[in-house]
Amino acid sequence: MPRKKKEEVVVAPVSKATIHDFEVIVEPLITEKSMTVNQENGQYTFKVKKNANKVEIRNAIERIYNVTVTGVQTVNVPAKNTTRGTRFHGTISGFKKAIVTLKEGDVINLYAE
Repeated sequence: MPRKKKEEVVVAPVSKATIHDFEVIVEPLITEKSMTVNQENGQYTFKVKKNANKVEIRNAIERIYNVTVTGVQTVNVPAKNTTRGTRFHGTISGFKKAIVTLKEGDVINLYAE
């Protein structure tokens, strides 16, 4: 009995953002340093989940903001110890941030209402 050929299933890329995309990207980081990098190189900085990888970050940014990402760099920012006065000691939790480079001409408007 001849075997049937397996039909190839072609899955079109999803262009709409999913809930998972919004879970990967926590928030944009808006600091003086990130804004100067933005103006010079067309890069944007985001706070992301600790276990997110570069592929997930790239796909989430492309779907949420409808732009083309050319590069992703990630940095694990360590936790810091703090002191208020002489008696109160605590820690500021660490996080992971992603610096995303966009295709020339693409812009993300972080200040939209």
